[in-house]
Amino acid sequence: MDDLVNGRCGWCGTDNTYVKYHDNEWGRLVKDDTTLFEFLVLESAQAGLNWLTILKKREGYRAAFHDFDAQAVAQMTEDDIERLMHFDGIIRNRLKIKSAITNARLFLAIQKEYGSFHDYILSFLPGGKPIINTFHSLHEVPASSPLSDAISKDMKKRGFKFFGTTICYAFLQATGFVNDHLAGCIIRKQSTL
Repeated sequence: MDDLVNGRCGWCGTDNTYVKYHDNEWGRLVKDDTTLFEFLVLESAQAGLNWLTILKKREGYRAAFHDFDAQAVAQMTEDDIERLMHFDGIIRNRLKIKSAITNARLFLAIQKEYGSFHDYILSFLPGGKPIINTFHSLHEVPASSPLSDAISKDMKKRGFKFFGTTICYAFLQATGFVNDHLAGCIIRKQSTL
């Protein structure tokens, strides 16, 4: 994999879905809890799979999980799980479907405790500010970090499923709490990050 492809981080290659995601979402700070819950569900679903597979099923996940309304997802039942096991729009893995519901309930508990899930994540960051790395090569970008270790450990203790340190680090990258756009990336050079 090249470090940069068409001036972008090489992991996105030339696939239109990936390029659009890279250019418009990845690494941009998310403050909205509904969007943070969306990424929590999607990243958890991605465990063991290719992220592009999940991105291409994003609309299916939106339909299956009430537009990522954590309150509505937390109310889902065994009947909903059975229905989703036959729904082509998502990865039909019973444990991952159940984890989305469990994680929604825990997400709501964190919101109640911290005021927002966003504030919960910020509480782990030095000075409550996003981390901006200056990697020049994809080989330098870690799969996890002490930060993702600490957050995933705390979330696991709370009962979250499918959110180990590697998935947590991917979540932090996707939602901009950690900016890992390579130093030479055209998106990195834009002032909006």
